[in-house]
Amino acid sequence: MKDIRRGEHLWFQWSGSDYFSENDSELIFCTIGHIDMDNEIVRRALASVLQRDGVVDSLGDGFRFLEDRDIHAGWAGILPEENEYTCCDEDGETQYGDSIEKPEEFTWIEF
Repeated sequence: MKDIRRGEHLWFQWSGSDYFSENDSELIFCTIGHIDMDNEIVRRALASVLQRDGVVDSLGDGFRFLEDRDIHAGWAGILPEENEYTCCDEDGETQYGDSIEKPEEFTWIEF
């Protein structure tokens, strides 16, 4: 049985639409909410996810991997009859003019 860590389910790999990486990053993790990356629980949760997903070998490597990464705050939601998140503005409008009913704050970190 694997151990449970605080904040374990906070982060997930972005698989949604219309988030455009400024650095052509191929690995992007996100969380719902605008969060403080200086918070120890937030950092530990992300380092743990990176370890469990096989991106890094250890929790320590995960913490080192977090240094000097691009962090972006924005908005996303799910379009009607869709299953994945789509980036939008805080009013729920996507870049293509579609309307998301319940936009949520998001934080993305690029690797």
